[in-house]
Amino acid sequence: MTDYGHDLMFGSFLTPAAGQVEQVVARAKLCEQVGLDLVTFQDHPYQPNFVDTWTLMSFVAAATSRIRLSGNVLNLPLRQPVVLARSIASLDLLTGGRVELGLGAGAFWEAIEANGGRRLSPGQAVDALDEAIRIIREVWATDRRGGVRVEGDHYRVVGAKRGPAPAHDVGIWVGAYKPRMLRLVGRAADGWLPSLAYLPKGPAELVDLNALVDEGAAAAGRDPRSVRRLLNLSGQFIRSRSGFLAGPQEQWVEEVAGLALDHGISGFILGADDPTAIQLFAQEVAPAVRELVASERAEPGSRAKAVEEQREVVEAGGAPTLAVTPTPDPGVRLTDHQLWDESTRPVAPPPPAGHVYTPHAQAVGAHLVDVHDHLRQELAQVRDLLEQVKRGVVSAGAARAVLNQMTMRQNNWTLGAYCAAYCTVVTQHHGLEDNSIFPHLRRADAGLGPVLDRLEAEHVVIHDVVEGVDQALVDLIRNPGDFTEVQKGVDVLTDTLLSHLSYEEREIVEPLARYGFYAGQV
Repeated sequence: MTDYGHDLMFGSFLTPAAGQVEQVVARAKLCEQVGLDLVTFQDHPYQPNFVDTWTLMSFVAAATSRIRLSGNVLNLPLRQPVVLARSIASLDLLTGGRVELGLGAGAFWEAIEANGGRRLSPGQAVDALDEAIRIIREVWATDRRGGVRVEGDHYRVVGAKRGPAPAHDVGIWVGAYKPRMLRLVGRAADGWLPSLAYLPKGPAELVDLNALVDEGAAAAGRDPRSVRRLLNLSGQFIRSRSGFLAGPQEQWVEEVAGLALDHGISGFILGADDPTAIQLFAQEVAPAVRELVASERAEPGSRAKAVEEQREVVEAGGAPTLAVTPTPDPGVRLTDHQLWDESTRPVAPPPPAGHVYTPHAQAVGAHLVDVHDHLRQELAQVRDLLEQVKRGVVSAGAARAVLNQMTMRQNNWTLGAYCAAYCTVVTQHHGLEDNSIFPHLRRADAGLGPVLDRLEAEHVVIHDVVEGVDQALVDLIRNPGDFTEVQKGVDVLTDTLLSHLSYEEREIVEPLARYGFYAGQV
């Protein structure tokens, strides 16, 4: 058992697909929104189907405010060390200390050579990486006198001026698998960053590989605990257990916590572009792992007890985590027409530790998502109607008639889309008023008040937006052929509705599961 004691870090590993750049940026912003610590990107400068990772990191840095960024890992043979050192330091200064340096010795040598890099043998690649780390650290060492001088076999720097220094102590995390490279990590790097998918024996292989990193650190007079261990994870969130990190959230919690406590991993980076997986990892797995690891560190042996208790809960028909996944905000905006400031949205209080969600409670939370999915389908129908009107397949009058029959139009939004679509059914069984759910949640938890106030205020805004689309269709009937206003109205509706529905789900799915629709339900 090896626990190096580092604070835990959770991140994502995104594909910088050139054909989906808006989605890539949206996923990065989602990672910050759901609470991840780090977002990383593949770096293959010879790959024309990817955008340049360094350019993407700079763009994402400007589009976010908290999350840290890193290449995973930057391709050293195509990135000159002095320039790379200054690029990292510059972005770190511009972001207030949010950049780390994931660095690799190189792979896919034919592609590197085809793009102007030098083909190196495995041994040469290790030596070149060693020299590059020395150069990078020297460039950052602005407290030293004189220029940077490194007379290496692969890099020769003869008096380069030092600086700028980064805003914080940037971690140099190296991707490594072979003994010589692993010893280099222990001797010269701040972290080790392999990928689980490249370990043929799975997590068990970490024992021997960690030992090589420790050996390199000890030989250099360093404390092995000073080297952070990170790991790129791959897996699936599915209902039943079918392999390592292939199963429900509670299995992920057990196994990720085991990686921390048994193998010293403190940085967990999920390789996934799926927003649902990102959200589950950030909001379901990460907090539970932090709690489990902190408990074990404070009281050895508590992990086994906690895992057994979780299994008993599941066998009894409940679950220690909410299996309902709120739909994330797509993050892409079609207009710059800001009807509200998303950064000022209140956040619901966290649920109590150890709360167990019964199957019925899970269903209550899931129903809000189901109702919202109906509204999302209606939105897609509105956008399709507009395209049909533009092509002359449907008249503006017919499109308006369809809009007026939709749930989003029938509902005045002051009571919420949820009540409009659901309370009619509930009333038949429980005699509830349409506006009973929000008052019930207010009574159940006073801390939800600011969230509910904000949701109700946004309902009023959406009501006006829907009215605006209807009015634009009326104007189109009067002035056929000018689609400017109706297109703008539908785009604003798309931006506001998708944003609002995601926010509402994020904040009240869990309280609904815990408190139900009315007193005594759950």
